[in-house]
Amino acid sequence: MSLPAMRRLWLLSLLVLGLAGCGNIARLDPPPLAATETLPILGLSNARFWLDGDPAPLVREWRLAQDRQVAALPRAARGRLPPANMLALSGGGDNGAFGAGLMVGWTASGRRPSFDLVTGVSAGALIAPFAFLGPDYDAPLREVFTDVAPGDVLIFGNRIRAVLFGEALADTSPLYRLIERHVNEAMMAAIAREYGRGRLLLIGTTNLDLGRPVFWNIGAIAASGRPEALDLMRRILLASASIPGAFPPVLFDVEAGGRRYQEMHVDGGAALQLFLYPPGIDLRAQDGPRARERTAWVVRNGRLDTEWSTTNRSILSITGRAASTLLHFSAVNDIVRVYLTAQRDGVRFRLAYIGPNFTATREQPFETAYMRALFAYGEAQGRSGNGWIESLRPLGSIDLSASRP
Repeated sequence: MSLPAMRRLWLLSLLVLGLAGCGNIARLDPPPLAATETLPILGLSNARFWLDGDPAPLVREWRLAQDRQVAALPRAARGRLPPANMLALSGGGDNGAFGAGLMVGWTASGRRPSFDLVTGVSAGALIAPFAFLGPDYDAPLREVFTDVAPGDVLIFGNRIRAVLFGEALADTSPLYRLIERHVNEAMMAAIAREYGRGRLLLIGTTNLDLGRPVFWNIGAIAASGRPEALDLMRRILLASASIPGAFPPVLFDVEAGGRRYQEMHVDGGAALQLFLYPPGIDLRAQDGPRARERTAWVVRNGRLDTEWSTTNRSILSITGRAASTLLHFSAVNDIVRVYLTAQRDGVRFRLAYIGPNFTATREQPFETAYMRALFAYGEAQGRSGNGWIESLRPLGSIDLSASRP
């Protein structure tokens, strides 16, 4: 969403923080710190990865995925894997309509690749399963981002009561119903099938008790055969898009030492705006004899130039503007990190984002007309193929200056 819209949500969240002592909703204790990283989810040891922890589990998953890719190739072609494409989809609220439109336009261009790895955070998490499964899922992707209205995503109740006694200002049960309608048994089976072919789909949330980012291995969850897998996938997507304070957190039931606990997860953007793979993993070293050409496609569901606005001399206006500035440059820094890691590993880099030539506005988040205009903008960029930039060197190649009315 735009900086002014994001700022409004953050301002409301600050009210919650300011009155946090007025109310408290009971929950189970979080699991012991020492047990959290190794807790099996659905009995799986590879259901999720802690990005700021030991990279060995993700390295192992990466190698096993490549083994499955090799096994899926015709025997005569197993000596060398084909070029690989990796896609990172950022957060951005209703600006996710840009990335959704970009995918659909990219399909129409005839140049859209199949992705070996797809990662999604927040709004990018809602795009990611459709992008992972390819052009056959373009129609529902279009529907999700062009046929919704604010009431299809969230409901604001009594805000004073929410501040005093609640955990969030809005109810996201409409968003869960939207996820539930599209993330169904057929989609889960398709994701499991592609996981079996060596493709990875990772969705990011933030464990709020630990203050740490975690990426969920959706393919492994889908392929687990567990009856709880589908509900878990849906709740992960909901958690990844749940802005703290504005939207309710999502609680995940876990067990450790025979005792039940609950983890609290919120928007992956609270920790990272986008992610591809940890800098601690050197792809060239991991590939070994399977060295292959790789391209990192990064979609920023937002702008890279700052949006100009007047900041009033009030505590909420000043802190709200500061929070939105923090979020903006957090995204810029994440892009720079991905770029530098790609340069180190010999990975080609491509970046698409909302340019200053998109000028549509809206009065509130998730307005249908705004999202349709942004979807069409992204679709045109995907069709033309001219929106990708290849280098951040020098950084001035991206206009980070403020855009003025």
